[in-house]
Amino acid sequence: MESLDLESLFDLRTPRSVALSPDGSRAAFVVSEFDTGADERRNSLFVVPTDGSRDPHRLSRVSSAGNPAWSPGGNRLAFIATREEDIELAVQSSGDETDDDADGNDDGEGEDDETDSNSDDEPKPQVWLFDLALGGDARQVTEFDEGVSDFDWGPRGERLVVAARDPTDEQREYLDARRDDGPIELTRIQHKVNGQGWQDDVRTYLFVVDVETREATRLDDAYARGARAAQFGPQPAWGPSDRIAFVSYFGDDPDETYVQDLYTIAPDGSERERLTDGTLAAGGPRWSPTGDRVAFTAGDATNACAPTEVYVAAGAGDTDENTEVRSVSHSLDRTTLWPPVWTDEDTLFAQVTDGGQARLVALDAGADDPVRVFEAQTDGRDLLDFDAMGKTTVALLSHPSEGMDLFAAETAKLRDDTSENDTDCDPTRLTELNEALLSDAALPSCERVTFENSDGDEIEAIVHLPADFDSADPEPRPTIVHIHGGPMWYDAPKFSFDYAYWTGKGYVVCNVNYRGSISYGQAFTETIRGQWGPREADDIISGVEALVSRGWADPDRLFVSGFSQGGINTLHVVTRTDMFAAAAPEHGIYDFYSNFGTADMHQWYVNDFGYPWENPDGYRAISTIQDVDEISTPLLITAGGEDWRCPPSQAEQLYVSASRAGVESKLVVYPNEHHDIGAPERAKHRLAALTEWFESHDSVEE
Repeated sequence: MESLDLESLFDLRTPRSVALSPDGSRAAFVVSEFDTGADERRNSLFVVPTDGSRDPHRLSRVSSAGNPAWSPGGNRLAFIATREEDIELAVQSSGDETDDDADGNDDGEGEDDETDSNSDDEPKPQVWLFDLALGGDARQVTEFDEGVSDFDWGPRGERLVVAARDPTDEQREYLDARRDDGPIELTRIQHKVNGQGWQDDVRTYLFVVDVETREATRLDDAYARGARAAQFGPQPAWGPSDRIAFVSYFGDDPDETYVQDLYTIAPDGSERERLTDGTLAAGGPRWSPTGDRVAFTAGDATNACAPTEVYVAAGAGDTDENTEVRSVSHSLDRTTLWPPVWTDEDTLFAQVTDGGQARLVALDAGADDPVRVFEAQTDGRDLLDFDAMGKTTVALLSHPSEGMDLFAAETAKLRDDTSENDTDCDPTRLTELNEALLSDAALPSCERVTFENSDGDEIEAIVHLPADFDSADPEPRPTIVHIHGGPMWYDAPKFSFDYAYWTGKGYVVCNVNYRGSISYGQAFTETIRGQWGPREADDIISGVEALVSRGWADPDRLFVSGFSQGGINTLHVVTRTDMFAAAAPEHGIYDFYSNFGTADMHQWYVNDFGYPWENPDGYRAISTIQDVDEISTPLLITAGGEDWRCPPSQAEQLYVSASRAGVESKLVVYPNEHHDIGAPERAKHRLAALTEWFESHDSVEE
């Protein structure tokens, strides 16, 4: 077997966004692929039968596709794509001298949502659909000037509810001027959002769209509003009771709160009803099969450390009833990652983080009585996404040495396959997306390691080991400690090209689930609230010391890196120890005091630390820029040129300060990249730069 090389990165195919047909016989899913010619990522749409009778069929290949959703009858598949205009529309418009707006409105009132639109010459994301019974290419359903961000099918498959921006005439003039490099005029406190740019006052409304005629009707009382509205939108869901659920915030000071309430509204725009009480950050509504209940996820709007729970609102489909809202997962003390899925009228499946892994739980829609299910999945496989429909459940699973693929199983067997039962539930593998890439590759094994930190707490690490490594009779290896972001996130045993590449070069890769990580309960996560850095650094250092004592890690060949909060924690680590030969903080924040107001997450800082002029010592206590004179570890500092989550000015501050303090430093900025590295050549450059930095500071390599 051979190790993966850097060029292999371009062959990696990453699955996401799975959706089951109503009868459970077919699954649609999206695969992210590299288009090296255009130096872009492409998202392609595939369909596969869930009985495994044939290989997946590619439906799209020209441009990116996402958000697949089956019609209620199961014969049509809608999705959002940024494609050239449908030829049918182009022919119609060329023969029609009128220029009516697609939405039929010119009077949208401004207040909340995205901005920084692309040039008018570029296509916008629209809803398209394949008629799988008739065949042929996809048909464009919407034609909004500013594009579409989300949608859902109506219960009879004749209409869609669509989320789309709707500028007034005055706002449209401003947007046109902005596209011509005109001045940016800001009136919102939430003035920017990573990946979307400067925020304007244009609202994202819900529209009801006729699938055949494309006629769109705006629901004037249903629109996105709030500090997180631009990132998540109204998230519409159209239920069998003919009510549309969505999330928004209609209280005072919308840019100064993370509250998102759950609402329902009639398809004609009447009878808007609020279901939640103004304390939750709600999202992802999903209607029960009969439409008399709606489930959703919600977190504490002021405490990011509190688990996101699954709630059920009973009576949500009838405005004459008193709606009761209750959490059905509170006792689990675990965070739900994505919206829940109804498996029948009384049961939901949810994807939760649980002990350094994402897995399925079954929830009783009428009580807080969660049950962990699908025990067969927990054998070293992480759950990336899932869907359930009728008797069938499909799951995207990731394994460190097997890659990422789609599997199907009988829902009933998943529920019976618990630790108390021996029901055979070996899922059917539906895809082999990276067989050519991984079949002959030397891929890592993965082990969980527990150790005590300096306070005597038990901490867990996920350790990726080279294929030829013998953990029982180890030979110490060079070790990369790679720190997850968040900080309210977690590491799991799953496939990572970076880790497979590094283990192929002989490195051990260690992921410490430090205090603050989710998946171990709220008390564990909340330990760091209001004081980021010291505890995480202690746990990371303790984890490395544990690997050294096991004989797995060579104490003279240690390296540390991390992205986002991982970059922040990298600096906290190297200001406290000189045990690492080199460090690479990526896309981090190093001076929280000066960062306030320049990044897009300032409401989070207010929730945890207050305002910097009220708590200057608190902001400085979590900042490492003041401790650069304590660093002796060489630093490779990276940033995205358009990163507004962790602005590149933070990397500049660290680079100049560390260099003036005598620390060997190098700065790499990726132009036009946000809080990520997306373009293929830049992704390759990043991995090469990190590896070269470690190798150039490896005492053995020298």
